[in-house]
Amino acid sequence: MAGAIPASVAVLNEAVYTVSNKKEHIMSGCLNRAQIIGNLGQDPEVRTTQKGKRIVTINIATNESWKDEAGQKQEQTDWHRVVVFSEKLGELAEKYLKKGSKVYVDGKLRTRKWEDKEGLTHYGAEIQISAYDGSILFLDRKASTEEPAAPVAEAA
Repeated sequence: MAGAIPASVAVLNEAVYTVSNKKEHIMSGCLNRAQIIGNLGQDPEVRTTQKGKRIVTINIATNESWKDEAGQKQEQTDWHRVVVFSEKLGELAEKYLKKGSKVYVDGKLRTRKWEDKEGLTHYGAEIQISAYDGSILFLDRKASTEEPAAPVAEAA
């Protein structure tokens, strides 16, 4: 039926109410979601916080191509930083992904502010996948002699 609201979403007093991974989320009519499909520019980078939590960072290239007015093919590559805070997703990314791997990423867009060694302030955007929200889908097919491809990985 067109226009039907999915069972997992209900509208309550102009706010959207969803149930995701057994947690309830109430949003005030806003949505922070970033979805990309692209290729890793390098192997995943793994670091550990002072509290012992592992954080995995992957840099993903997305490509766009078109023909200009003269009929010449033009291309543009954009780079996206993805930070995985989910232990399980980070473990799977580290195990299965490598430079060139094709992935679909679904997470939240966050901006960061930091100062460099010279004291200059920098700003940047990244897609964050937390321990409870987001997903990575490994899109590469494995050769029959290798391990089977990893399944869809979602935050627990």
